[in-house]
Amino acid sequence: MNRANTILLVEDNADDEELTLRAFKKSKVLNQVEVVRDGVEALDYLFATGAHADRDPKAIPSVILLDLKLPKLGGLDVLRRVRADERTRRIPVVVLTSSNEEKDILSSYGLGANSFVRKPVDFAQFMEAAQQLGLYWLVTNEPPPS
Repeated sequence: MNRANTILLVEDNADDEELTLRAFKKSKVLNQVEVVRDGVEALDYLFATGAHADRDPKAIPSVILLDLKLPKLGGLDVLRRVRADERTRRIPVVVLTSSNEEKDILSSYGLGANSFVRKPVDFAQFMEAAQQLGLYWLVTNEPPPS
């Protein structure tokens, strides 16, 4: 496996997607961001199946930003599948969600999430959170060897 220096953003809300991309651009995170809009598409991307069958399955993202409330297949189910497969087990997964349910936090960490971040409602706070996430996971964090 080789790190593709790509961020996989799993987000069904177009407004949150746009804010995240703007925050990355503002903080000069220049990594390619691949956006998928539901849980099934996230797995298709990661395992190079379905609509993403032509993608190189060995090019794994540097980090996955995963919403929990997704159509077709929920974020916790995506996380479960990511952690169950040797090819994707070590990809850092940041749950980025509007949920403030304790059960979602416990489930996320129980399934192997590396971080749980609530999406701030305030625009400026959302921008700041996205900037910090991008900088930490792509610059500061040392990923496991390929």
